Amino acid sequence: MKKSYAFAGIMILAAVLLVLPIGAQAEMYVEAYLGGTLATSSSQDINTFTVNNAGPFTRSFTHSIPGTFDPAVVGGLKVGTWFVKEGVLGFNYPDWMKYLGFYLDFSYHRLDMRRQATTSFVTTNDIGPGVSNGEWFSEGTAATLAFMFAFRYGFLPDSEVPFGRLQPYLAVGPAILFASQNPTFQTGPFTNGLFSRGYDAGSKSGAFIALAVDAGIRYMALKNVSIDVFFNYRYAQPSFSYTAVDNFVGFTPQSYTLSPTYHIFSGNVGAAYHF
Repeated sequence: MKKSYAFAGIMILAAVLLVLPIGAQAEMYVEAYLGGTLATSSSQDINTFTVNNAGPFTRSFTHSIPGTFDPAVVGGLKVGTWFVKEGVLGFNYPDWMKYLGFYLDFSYHRLDMRRQATTSFVTTNDIGPGVSNGEWFSEGTAATLAFMFAFRYGFLPDSEVPFGRLQPYLAVGPAILFASQNPTFQTGPFTNGLFSRGYDAGSKSGAFIALAVDAGIRYMALKNVSIDVFFNYRYAQPSFSYTAVDNFVGFTPQSYTLSPTYHIFSGNVGAAYHF
């Protein structure tokens, strides 16, 4: 899905949530937030396959990648509601549903794999196996649209905020991760005498199913303004397929798949307007 379509879809969904309770006093909110994110990926082996155009020599490679990411700044937007009695479409929800809510969460940040040492194994049918130590790095991005189902509890109630000014909450839901990666290999001499200077296969992107979890505390500083401090976790298993030209011998085409397991953690602070 193209990024423009994804952005348009997000705006439409947000608009729907905004216009549904017109005329009611639903406890809806719009929130903008900033934070910092750290990501890890389980160690991965990237298997590649090459056929030498200069002759019938087949070569296969395995690159062992640690999968360490650079920290990044994350920015996002939430649009949501709590199911109070005056809620969406004016339904007379049971009183206990005021503890439950739903929100859309859209966030964006860089997802760059830092320069890190790799071990590459090559097997050929003409010379034999070899091993090389080299470097790997990748430039990437991550945009997440999460559909969050939330539970909250209220403390410190007063006449202005009867539910409670201090509201810890927990939310979980499915998400769509729009991610890209542009990896580059740089390898040194192999023990069997072969040499590869590395290659850049270009950027690939895709949309992948993910899991999102939030845990936070919201404080109602004013009747209609709150401060939100929360921790976010996302889990996804994307897969990117590449075809590159390896300047190994004969500059032959090579295809490979990058399939990391993302564990993305972020701490965030936001400000919301309630209406």
